[in-house]
Amino acid sequence: MKLYRLLTEEDTSAFCHKVSEALSKGWVLYGDPTYAFDASAGVMRCGQAVTKEVEGTYSSDIKLGAQ
Repeated sequence: MKLYRLLTEEDTSAFCHKVSEALSKGWVLYGDPTYAFDASAGVMRCGQAVTKEVEGTYSSDIKLGAQ
């Protein structure tokens, strides 16, 4: 099955580390990154979708970050 995650974070090195960690665990970039202003927090936010093929059957109980 294919899993999907949308990684988001403030525009700091923490975002790059979050994406790098996902890539090191076998996740693959999906589409282009996004960049938007979060008016409520007054910061820029980044987002990147990632996917991963895994064995098994989908369940909403799957902890995506642990895959």
